Amino acid sequence: MFSIFRRKKTGGLEKAEVVEKPQTGQDPLEARLGRTRSHLAELFGVVRSASRIDDSLLEDIETTLLTADLGVAATTRIMDKLAEGIKAGVVEKPADVLPAVQAELYALVEPCEQFLAVDTAKKPFVILMVGVNGVGKTTTIGKLARRYLDDGLSVMLAAGDTFRAAAVEQLKAWGERNDVPVMSQGQGADSAAVVFDALQSAKARGTDVLIADTAGRLHTQEHLMAELGKIRRVMAKIDPDAPHEVMLVVDAGTGQNALVQAQQFNKAVQLTGITVTKLDGTARGGIVFAIAEAMQIPIRFIGVGERAVDLRPFDAGTFVHAVLPVE
Repeated sequence: MFSIFRRKKTGGLEKAEVVEKPQTGQDPLEARLGRTRSHLAELFGVVRSASRIDDSLLEDIETTLLTADLGVAATTRIMDKLAEGIKAGVVEKPADVLPAVQAELYALVEPCEQFLAVDTAKKPFVILMVGVNGVGKTTTIGKLARRYLDDGLSVMLAAGDTFRAAAVEQLKAWGERNDVPVMSQGQGADSAAVVFDALQSAKARGTDVLIADTAGRLHTQEHLMAELGKIRRVMAKIDPDAPHEVMLVVDAGTGQNALVQAQQFNKAVQLTGITVTKLDGTARGGIVFAIAEAMQIPIRFIGVGERAVDLRPFDAGTFVHAVLPVE
């Protein structure tokens, strides 16, 4: 158990206890987010060296947030709230600054903490996975499959990435590892047809969860983005509510480009969730705050390692404490 600062509804700050959700075989999250934490830890030096709150201190804080990849919008929001706190007398001295910053970081991401609950009345509950090449989309599918199997659900995978030769084989490998069926066709097949056949099969078998891979595509490739719309339309012929989740996978290491991808994919296919991968290998984890501020879309999972258990449900309090621990 640990505590974080958060805003009171009546104004000012309060300490709130946070209990990290225990998950077998996992390191504490702060052990996996060291690079991002070390970047934001520069705030401690900035504040310690200040004798009073002045323009110079505020500029240094703003610069640190920007270089940690929080982006302009999220940084501006934090700085505006900090200015309000100073004006209201809540933030009076340099020692008050970091609790106030932590509280604003939490306020940014807390609304995006929405766990993806599988509706078992939907058979299957369909998750459509989208994203550009190289972000860890297929790996995320394999880890999700493992999670749902461990929850006692039956799973099927659809190899809808028919453009990349290795994609189908990679998904089949995950299927063999997890002992789940993988519906596929040859390279160059119509992705929509693959997903349609998979949905028909999953429905006939009474499968609980169908996870459909799609071709990695640049958000600038309009013809491929349009194909995602086609996949949604053919699904609707079998189940008008499918897909029940459209999950974008982004790589934290790409920084602000991850936010651009989220905006473009949301425009094309109306995202319902986002997974941010490779947070353990980058100092650019501030992108989580940028995405939360700009998108207000649930952040379902974060990827912090190679193992299946390293795909973790997003917990706002735990994440904020891991990247900026303020006692």
